[in-house]
Amino acid sequence: MFISKKALAVSPSSTLAINSKFKAMKAEGIDVVGFGTGEPDFDTPENIKTAAKLAIDNGFTKYTPASGTNELKNAICYKLKRDNGINYDLSNIVVSNGAKHSLMNVFTAICDPGDEIIIPSPFWVSYPEIVRLADGVPVIVDTLENSEFKLSAEDFEKAITPKTRGIIINSPGNPNGMVYSKEELKALADVALKHGLYIVSDEVYEHLTYDGHKHISIASFGPEYKEATIIVNAVSKTYSMTGWRIGYTASSEPLAKAMANIQSHSTSNPNSIAQIAATEALIGDLSAVEMMKKEFVKRRDYMCQRINKIKGVSCKKPQGAFYILLNISQLKGKTLYGKTIKTSDDFGEILLEKALVAVVPCSGFGNDDFVRLSYATSMETIIKGMDRLETFLNEAF
Repeated sequence: MFISKKALAVSPSSTLAINSKFKAMKAEGIDVVGFGTGEPDFDTPENIKTAAKLAIDNGFTKYTPASGTNELKNAICYKLKRDNGINYDLSNIVVSNGAKHSLMNVFTAICDPGDEIIIPSPFWVSYPEIVRLADGVPVIVDTLENSEFKLSAEDFEKAITPKTRGIIINSPGNPNGMVYSKEELKALADVALKHGLYIVSDEVYEHLTYDGHKHISIASFGPEYKEATIIVNAVSKTYSMTGWRIGYTASSEPLAKAMANIQSHSTSNPNSIAQIAATEALIGDLSAVEMMKKEFVKRRDYMCQRINKIKGVSCKKPQGAFYILLNISQLKGKTLYGKTIKTSDDFGEILLEKALVAVVPCSGFGNDDFVRLSYATSMETIIKGMDRLETFLNEAF
């Protein structure tokens, strides 16, 4: 049976794989602690659920326009003006089945075979795979922990070739949780404009920033920056709506039209009921978001404090999102419980086996010296997980 080279080249999502294994162990009755997938443990806010129920009761269960309803597009335009200070029209907006789908539309629209997209590392695991699926070539540029995992304008420019079509900027970032300042973003954007490149700005975690750090959208810098920027966002993380699958893009009108055409032949419209729910999320009561943020700060602070007291590992305090990168570089080459740690996968495997703690190895995120821990889980779970991690490493040493 023939399978295409493109399909065979795609790696499975390590985050979803870990979550699947974690859930299977839980189903078997094993007391495993999961720091895996990035999914808030809070329920979707009541006003959003109520809007969805009313949509069902009112029979809003048929096809909508392929690129989304005008009501949701209006809500997105309102949100972009309110939160980011940017004016968009309905013709600039394409609503999709989650941010992954939005990114698939983006790279299908801007990449011919062999075109390059620059991706700072560590990166969200799906970026390179989505670029490859769109016949593009991911170009990975490493960043350093002591530089807060941020790409410099100089390193960006060095990576540009005649085949480069754009760059992905994710702030606040997954998996590193770092937030680019306005000055840092402006420097990167100026390089992109100089070379006529697209800026794919993944802003999914924009509302989850802490300690005075603020999310800034490059598109707000002026008309030429807005023209070059493709904003990718979703309701999944901010409003605890991961399963509702609503993402969107804001871009130039010609590009939005191209992406809408692509989507019309791939999936048709996003879920009609979820579009009603997303509309309420964007224009309704935001108090639940503030409650979640406060809880994330408590969890982050506790985890960072505990981690940095454990022998053999360390972490930087993230400025946004809900992830911590655990630096395991000191453990490489050491033998823990009879297993020599050569990779982050080795560490993740032995930690799950011996301590019943599930983390995400960062081999698939472009930096094998780390594993990712999500603090989008309860404080009870976090305390138990930190206790097990500490015991595991204390006994190993």
